[in-house]
Amino acid sequence: MRVVIGSDKEGMPLKELVKRHLLENGHEVVDKSEVASADLVDSATAVAHDVLEHEGSLGIAFDGYGAGSFMAAGKVKGMVCAEISDERSAYMTREHNNARMLALGSHILGDQLALNIVDQFLAARYAGGRHQVRVDMLNAMA
Repeated sequence: MRVVIGSDKEGMPLKELVKRHLLENGHEVVDKSEVASADLVDSATAVAHDVLEHEGSLGIAFDGYGAGSFMAAGKVKGMVCAEISDERSAYMTREHNNARMLALGSHILGDQLALNIVDQFLAARYAGGRHQVRVDMLNAMA
């Protein structure tokens, strides 16, 4: 799977850990922040725009707490992003909300939990059906 990642300074250590994990598991990784972005808004919106331009891609933005990247990505029309701190929510937000992007906080998540969240997000598939009404509503808002 093609996974787009990006980070500000605070999220870089976790981004690098997740990047290695993704590559080890055979994913194509597009890193929008080889060098930390000056601001989380820049990294999150770069990930969001790239994901929207490439059908089938998913994205992950990293910062200190996840909230800033979540807010920035949510301003990009058509992007459904979720700030996540547990595995089940990572799976369900993809399955029921067609989230194409996660926002993860490096000061919130431990390394193993972050990897588990990423794995669950990538394992899920959007269910469509009754959930499409909600996704259409979300997409019409931004």
